[in-house]
Amino acid sequence: MEATENRKAIIVGIFLALGLIIFIVGVLTLGSAQKTFNKSIHITAVFDDVAGLKKGNNVWFSGVKVGTISDVRFTGPSQVDVKMSIDEASQPYIHHDAGVKIGSDGLIGNKIIVIEGGSPHAPVVQDGDVLQVEKVASTDDMLKTLQQNNVNLLAITKDFKELSHKILQGKGTVGALLADSTMGIQLKNTMKNLETTSQSAARMAVQLDNFGKKINTKGGLADKLLTDTVTFNKIQGAIAQLQKTVNSASELTQNLNTASRKLTTTDNAIGVLLNDPKGAEQVRTSLNNIQQSSIKLNDDLEAAQHNFLLKGFFKKKAKAQADSLKKAAGGK
Repeated sequence: MEATENRKAIIVGIFLALGLIIFIVGVLTLGSAQKTFNKSIHITAVFDDVAGLKKGNNVWFSGVKVGTISDVRFTGPSQVDVKMSIDEASQPYIHHDAGVKIGSDGLIGNKIIVIEGGSPHAPVVQDGDVLQVEKVASTDDMLKTLQQNNVNLLAITKDFKELSHKILQGKGTVGALLADSTMGIQLKNTMKNLETTSQSAARMAVQLDNFGKKINTKGGLADKLLTDTVTFNKIQGAIAQLQKTVNSASELTQNLNTASRKLTTTDNAIGVLLNDPKGAEQVRTSLNNIQQSSIKLNDDLEAAQHNFLLKGFFKKKAKAQADSLKKAAGGK
């Protein structure tokens, strides 16, 4: 009897020992999975909507689990503060400008926090830092977008159905083209004429290009005008001379016009002779009188020379003129 009780006690002791061992191993395993016994830092991110995120969910960085969510709580209207416990060994690789977003562990798995980005030049994240949240479209947003796209697609399908029906009935330009063979032939001819015009325009473009190349040919007139300053200066000088000639011709024309106007007036001798017959006759009479007076004066002077009273005077004057001529000849 006593041996049986001892055996039961031993069996119970063995089961208790096995249970204790299993409990300790489970705690160690669970703690290792949750990184409970590892040194860690705490960082925070503030979300408008955590989409079902809860305490204990994992935190991933570059595809590696680096921590867990230690707390989720409200801090204000539409503001949810999510505190993360990050393994201290991962701290040197996470920088302060890294972004935080909510993801899923698989297609329909638990929600997780994903840390990504960050510049190597930025400081390393420290305990108590707050990371910037990146906006990610939720499943509801995607479903709303898909639903709106379905509505738009339905409207487009409806419009296209009505359009195709009108086309088959011959309505509109496209329907008329499909139903009216005459209009189709006219459109075909129009397109042919347009093609001919396009070809002509292409040929004209080639001709203009050739003309431009000829103008730009080295040694040509355009090339000399643009590059040869001597030729350009000669042409400029010729233009200046031509301008002077034009100005001189204009001035000569003006003078001739002035002279012509004076010839048509009677305020000058020539004008009187040309336009006033009576005045011209008076001028001719005066000229005749002057000529007659001159002849008479010559006769009087001739007579005076033979007068014995003035004969000595004219001899002295003639002698003085002869002496002057001799002196002039001797001086030479």
